[in-house]
Amino acid sequence: MKSGKLRGRFKGDLAEEMKGFTSSIEIDKGMILEDIWGGEAHVIMLAEQGIVEGADARKILGALERAKSDSIKGKFELDPELEDVHMNVENYVMKYAGEELGGKMHTARSRNDQVLTDTRLHLREKILEIEESIIKLQRTFLKLAEKSTEKIMPGYTHTQHAQPISLGFWATAYVSMLTRDLTRLKNAYVQVNKNPMGACALSGTSFPIDRELTTKLLGFDGIEEHSLDVVSSRDFIIEVLSALSILMSNLSRLSEELILFSTKEFGLIELSDEFSAGSSIMPQKKNPDVAELVRGITGLVYGSLIQILVTLKALPLGYNRDLQEDRTLLWNSLERVNSSLLILNGAINKARFNENRMAELVSENFSTATELANFLVSEKEIPFRKSHEITGKVVKELVKEKRNFRDIEYTRDILKRHNIDIPPKELRDILDPKKAIERNKSLGGTSPRAVKGMMERFKRGIDEREKDIKKRKSDIESARKLTERMVGKT
Repeated sequence: MKSGKLRGRFKGDLAEEMKGFTSSIEIDKGMILEDIWGGEAHVIMLAEQGIVEGADARKILGALERAKSDSIKGKFELDPELEDVHMNVENYVMKYAGEELGGKMHTARSRNDQVLTDTRLHLREKILEIEESIIKLQRTFLKLAEKSTEKIMPGYTHTQHAQPISLGFWATAYVSMLTRDLTRLKNAYVQVNKNPMGACALSGTSFPIDRELTTKLLGFDGIEEHSLDVVSSRDFIIEVLSALSILMSNLSRLSEELILFSTKEFGLIELSDEFSAGSSIMPQKKNPDVAELVRGITGLVYGSLIQILVTLKALPLGYNRDLQEDRTLLWNSLERVNSSLLILNGAINKARFNENRMAELVSENFSTATELANFLVSEKEIPFRKSHEITGKVVKELVKEKRNFRDIEYTRDILKRHNIDIPPKELRDILDPKKAIERNKSLGGTSPRAVKGMMERFKRGIDEREKDIKKRKSDIESARKLTERMVGKT
């Protein structure tokens, strides 16, 4: 009888419809190598502790190494008759090391802590992958910003023209936003990278196991100590999905701007043909499908977070099979988020920004009104509320006459009615969008100098992030090599 059927106390086999319903093979098939790695660390520990004889451990490890090789070559075939990936690996070991020795591999271990170990090993790699994709997108925005600190565009509030900003200022806003996403993912990584192995089913084990050793062999940063809590909790998954949801909200906001800005009405951006789609009936259409899909995927990731929260809200302590669905939500969300980052990176990198249209819009709709109000405060010593009122009346009169700030003389005449006389050249400078940008030198402002300062700080921060990611990847690889060396010595 194959290992994996676990029918010792039952009469007969599972109903056919039950087999497919309870199977987690499709969910967890991407974790075979992690399951093998965890199995090797566990067997090494059993041998080191004298729980399994060294000779037996060597044969088990030999079978696991063979399983690893077959998996890498794509020759490891998962048997749908077995319940899950764990039972498939165990059955493989029984096949090549013998049923008796293969049966020893599961000593002092449960699938409850085994699946958590596999999940955490796999998940930390995926988090690092997404962090790297975020940094790629940040660097693309910084490349855009470097050549755009003096290219003016309208800034918006309420989707209405507000104040002039630079394209570089707009681009670095997303670098800033994504920096917080990196922090959230790093914080989630800290919770993920802890060792659950040794919790067993829920209460630990009477065998003299060494959880510190398995922690070292698997490259975890620490141990999740409390056995009942370990097998019950999935809050590390909630943290990851929460960070991914916030990340997707940011990517969706970017997508919305790409969609709006690429319309004929805005005309600020043109997505490249490589990242646009057409219509089956309207040959003239050039649609921002990339951004629309990212906007749609955001709801999918939100849904995954809500589903795992709902699943956990009333579960009693101990493992419950409801938790099997957590990885479906997790792996799907991770894949969609990473693909969204990569596709947006390509779209931004290839997009054309219409500088003439940006400058045209900035000059049309009173974007420098605040600059005029500020001037009245600083140079005419008029309280800001009064300056705001006067400037508002100037705008009202210009709108009535279907004019704008480009009509300097008419604007001067209106100001004179309020006993304010500003020479034409000075007024022109006050209302010039480009000079308005240059004046906003406050920390975090839109002046070229302020933006360049932020860019330098962002670059340094990104460089540090990359070093941190490299170190975490190196730590994982060092642990993997340590396990391989221990396999050879056992």
